[in-house]
Amino acid sequence: MDLELRHLRVLCAIADAGSVGRAAAALGFTQPALSSQLHRIERLLGEGLFVRSSTGVELTANGAEVVSQARYILLRADALGRRGLGGRPPTAGTLRLGATNTPVVPALLDTLREVCPELTVSVSSVYATGELLRLLEAGELDAVLGVDYPGMALRHSPALVHRAINTVPIFVAMPTGHPLAHRVEVPLEELAEDTWFVSSDDGVGWPGAFYDACEAAGFTPAITHEFHVLDQLQVMIAKGLGVTVVQPTMCPTDGVLVKPLAGDPLWQRHLLIWRSEAVEPAVVEAVHHHAVRLYRDLLARAPHLQRWAARAYTTVRPPDGPKAGATRPGP
Repeated sequence: MDLELRHLRVLCAIADAGSVGRAAAALGFTQPALSSQLHRIERLLGEGLFVRSSTGVELTANGAEVVSQARYILLRADALGRRGLGGRPPTAGTLRLGATNTPVVPALLDTLREVCPELTVSVSSVYATGELLRLLEAGELDAVLGVDYPGMALRHSPALVHRAINTVPIFVAMPTGHPLAHRVEVPLEELAEDTWFVSSDDGVGWPGAFYDACEAAGFTPAITHEFHVLDQLQVMIAKGLGVTVVQPTMCPTDGVLVKPLAGDPLWQRHLLIWRSEAVEPAVVEAVHHHAVRLYRDLLARAPHLQRWAARAYTTVRPPDGPKAGATRPGP
């Protein structure tokens, strides 16, 4: 069997639906027929792409990479088809994009300007994903880059659609002079007496996820400060004023160390969320594809994350089961 565009569409449909049965219904196949086709595609590619479970399917590390490339190929093929019909490029128009605190935004905007020159993007920076959802639901934004947490899956109206970009463990930032600075991984319970800087309510599960992890580790932080301005936060950590949990892409400054938490008690999932009636599929594919690629590049350049990944499983699974995009970062 030769790999064709229709096979790539099958893989993307299954990844988006999270179920062979739901994907079959969307594509007009029977479930056995689509399952057989998936098996043939996996045999052709030489490796499993999905992990099966009683609730559906999740991408493996290899599957996440294959589907990412498939989306890009389909995007370019659709663009060629649109031009051949004499229509406007599918990635033309405007996109009102909201974004929470994420390091990928500058590179993503630069990339979209290059690969989608006829797409005008305006950006709104909003800390709380909950507020971004409100703006989406109200029609004030077209798409957002937001987050949620395993066990606290994002909820929204049927007017919105979301797709995972990646799922990563949350690390801890501490001063270089901290008593646990020599540890390869830091047990959360051994930070029970530390002062914590904790970012404010994001409307979708934070800081509840943090306090739940502390409770599971047997303590409640005695002293906390609500703070999330990263450059000032790093200065205060370097001065020994406290510790904080951070994204694994964080680049520490002088006097600050970033370490994995032992047992990976905290995870965060990065998402693209959009209004289906407002954003063309080709624009969704372009934004998602490049966000995945740029996050992967950022993760590959984080030495503390690479050291953690070298000790982790090839496919990393958050506490409540596998998540699409939760893969060992690679170059």
